[in-house]
Amino acid sequence: MNFSAPLRRELADLALKFARKYSLSHNFSLAEKPIVCFTDDNSAHGNFHPTSYRAILSNPSWRRRLTKAHTSRRSLPSFGHRGWRELDACTSSDALLMNIFCHPMTLRSSNIAALLGAEPGDSPRFGIPARVPLLDGGCDRTEIDMRLGDFLVEAKLTEGNFQKAKRSVLAVYRDFAEVFTTEDLPQTETHYLSYQLLRNVLAAHATGRRFCVLLDARRPDLIEAWFGVMKCVKDASLRTRLRVMTWQELATALPSSLRNFLSAKYGIDPAR
Repeated sequence: MNFSAPLRRELADLALKFARKYSLSHNFSLAEKPIVCFTDDNSAHGNFHPTSYRAILSNPSWRRRLTKAHTSRRSLPSFGHRGWRELDACTSSDALLMNIFCHPMTLRSSNIAALLGAEPGDSPRFGIPARVPLLDGGCDRTEIDMRLGDFLVEAKLTEGNFQKAKRSVLAVYRDFAEVFTTEDLPQTETHYLSYQLLRNVLAAHATGRRFCVLLDARRPDLIEAWFGVMKCVKDASLRTRLRVMTWQELATALPSSLRNFLSAKYGIDPAR
């Protein structure tokens, strides 16, 4: 069953209502089932909670994340000199992640710290190199969505899956066979499935950090995919550093104004 498409439609509907209610600058993709893309306007941005967006603009590292080009920009109408960016889209998991973790009250919250096992005041870093060791002595160059203290985080919302990779791609990772029962991993004749999860588990193994998948409770398919990977991790101590959390669970510990924003714009309700 396809859980991604209905969620995309729901988020597009909610975003349109949100944009109209608050007269926010927005446009639509040119796809058959269009999504809403917001634009920045006078130091505000419809895709972000106002407090989170002010914090993002004041932090050079976070602000640079906003410039990430939209991967489907060719399917979007022309938009000025800057072009469309990934975090403009109402379906962007990166934007959702930054809405939550760039909010000053989130970072100071003892409830969030307890929920994640982090320290109050830990500052998140976004789009950091995974640096997973390879057999040739080099490192993987792909990115991890966020690091918070010793937590590595992969964020998902409407993405179809965790991607796949040819067997030959995984074979060059130094610790692949040591970490996983490879014959039991989700796979086809030519590819391993859930490549992003495999890579991030390897990153947690190599660095001694913890790894969490943040996803939506409306995506049981992604939750199932994650457990399909976790059960193939050989080392019990590594498995204890791996977890899954939903946006809905996280929302229970967020400040009320941010909870209200997530409910109205994303349909993320702590009770859901």
